[in-house]
Amino acid sequence: HHQKLVVNATWVQDTLAQKNMFFRKVNRMSPIIYKNSIIAGNSYDGLVSFDLQSKNEKWRTAIPYGVEAGAATINDRLFVGSNSGQMYSINMSSGEIIWVFDSKSELVSEPLLHNGILYFISGSQSLYALDASNGKQIWFYNRQDTTSSMSIRGGSKPTIANGMLYVGFSDGALVAINAQTCTEQWEITLNRNTKFKDIDASPLVDGDYIYINSYDDKIYCLSKDKGEIIWSAAFGGFSTPLLLDGALIVTSSKGELAALSKKDGQVLWVKKTNNGVFIEPSPFKSMIMTGESQGKLLFFDQKTGDQVGSFEPGRGVFSKPSVHNDFLYFMS
Repeated sequence: HHQKLVVNATWVQDTLAQKNMFFRKVNRMSPIIYKNSIIAGNSYDGLVSFDLQSKNEKWRTAIPYGVEAGAATINDRLFVGSNSGQMYSINMSSGEIIWVFDSKSELVSEPLLHNGILYFISGSQSLYALDASNGKQIWFYNRQDTTSSMSIRGGSKPTIANGMLYVGFSDGALVAINAQTCTEQWEITLNRNTKFKDIDASPLVDGDYIYINSYDDKIYCLSKDKGEIIWSAAFGGFSTPLLLDGALIVTSSKGELAALSKKDGQVLWVKKTNNGVFIEPSPFKSMIMTGESQGKLLFFDQKTGDQVGSFEPGRGVFSKPSVHNDFLYFMS
């Protein structure tokens, strides 16, 4: 049996240059830990870097309309998209902008950096591949979304395995695309029935299978080679599932946190929240960590789903925490 986990605040820091008077949810980006600093983004004024210990501001980089997406990093470079459609490469030591690429439609999904190439989806459902060193476009894949007028604000981070990109789109399609040639290997429309067809989660590749969460509908297990449905379970959402010891930990748009058998999707346990929805689950020690969008940061036993700890930030948890040593850094 778990002892109760005790979580205490070491420090709290406002990240905005000016006060947020509009009660808009401004923080979806997970903080980035770089050397002895922590970099946070918000959808008002851009990026800011603080010293991890002293909380002193190291630099601040204004980005018009701010950033909502998660970021990719390598060495001293950070790559992040903005609400005004620009993809930025930024030096994490100085905050200096190295290059900017204009996609001409808002960027709210996290980019994928792989072998020096940056892959990301834009708000117009286009997939870009850029040379990460200079921001030059290598190729571009466009998907005309004719079916759906309503779409959830968000987007799928591409996943790469054996040279194939797996990408979800807001018309409910999951597509396998060759990462070098940009040719499509297969596509499948998963989410047909609901008002929101979006696939905003990232696909999880495990051996011969892909697990993908679709908004409001279901979580699917597909064959990696052909994109055929092996099983589905009624836990649709926008977060990427977490694989722990043969169990898929998923969060749904109905406020559920569930553990499913990866073999057949059978439910092992389910927890429900009334405080909004659970954010994307992540592992912390031998536990599952997630947050309620209008409540607390919570810790669960991965075998039983029993809650073993919590922390109340006061305004909900919207970004996945970053872990460094025994410290958790997250935006409320």
